[in-house]
Amino acid sequence: MADDDDKDIRSRIEALVEEEHRLRDSAEHTDEQRARLTQIEHDRDQLWDLLRQRDAKRQYGENPDEASPRPEPQVENYLQ
Repeated sequence: MADDDDKDIRSRIEALVEEEHRLRDSAEHTDEQRARLTQIEHDRDQLWDLLRQRDAKRQYGENPDEASPRPEPQVENYLQ
């Protein structure tokens, strides 16, 4: 069901945001933490893009399940 898929995507975004906050709130940032923060940002951008694609497909009477994640460079630096 499409709504469940959207809820799953939103839950994944929320989990990434929570992890990002925990990492940013730590006193020092290791190279590993900085790399993880970068990965979180990329993953989050891709998930937001996927939600937007699903919404657009629904809006135009298409199947939202046909939306698929786009490559990270394509969605990099999208405004939220």
